[in-house]
Amino acid sequence: MSSSMSATVSVDLRVEPIEGVLGEVERSLQTRLDRGTLVRKRRSLGARTDRDTWVRIERRRFEKIGSQGWNGTECAALLEGIVKPPWHRAIVWRQPGDAVMWRADETDLLPGAPIGSSVLVADPELPDEWWQALNTSMDALAVQHTRRVATPDTVTITQSGVAEAVRRFLPGGVDTTVSTWWPAHADLNWANMTGPEFSLFDWEDWGMAPQGLDAASLWGNSLAVPALAERVRHERRRDLETRDGRLMTLFTCAKILAPDAHPEDPRLGPARQMSAQITADLQKD
Repeated sequence: MSSSMSATVSVDLRVEPIEGVLGEVERSLQTRLDRGTLVRKRRSLGARTDRDTWVRIERRRFEKIGSQGWNGTECAALLEGIVKPPWHRAIVWRQPGDAVMWRADETDLLPGAPIGSSVLVADPELPDEWWQALNTSMDALAVQHTRRVATPDTVTITQSGVAEAVRRFLPGGVDTTVSTWWPAHADLNWANMTGPEFSLFDWEDWGMAPQGLDAASLWGNSLAVPALAERVRHERRRDLETRDGRLMTLFTCAKILAPDAHPEDPRLGPARQMSAQITADLQKD
């Protein structure tokens, strides 16, 4: 393993040597990974197996795992009424000499390709059936029961964290308390859904979260395509038009409008406009 896997250096699996990790997965799961299908992301890998399944491999440091563990994909296997690839098995191991864990989850293959990158810049022109399947799955997820807490961007979501994020838009005295918490995927973006046949995958961060988190996240990842963002708001209006949904929209805007945001990000203008509108609305309540 490369020396850059040390505790003091940020690791990017798109450029790190990974053959040793792939070999460990193959030995433990007794399968062969098709290197021609390999997908490399910053902190995860994925590949097709010789038994026509998919394996997703992730690296996390101990402090990012927390007390609830990081078996989100495994726990999501129990969720009902949601279109997602069935889960089969997993392996977990510690990286020798470092406070790092690796995990590989094997699932069915997806019914199609991911719609795009997490943030879209062109309308995918999804059929009405796709939107119906999204709504059915999101509504089914909201009524599930779990003790898990969502970890968007691997950070546990809390009331204090929400309040800190949205305070940049709201004056003192405006209530930022979330009233409704329910299960959320917590990483709802266009890279984690397939089309034109709908399926939702990458469940490692799901758990209890404020109402509207998923809808606001998908809306935020659609802002570069105004018609798409408006379609998301229309389809998930029951979430986004609630007070909690408006707070989650501000929560999403805070991420988009972060100090390190790229000045040419096409989402900046729409995010500023929406945050101003919601801020005005919340001050009237």
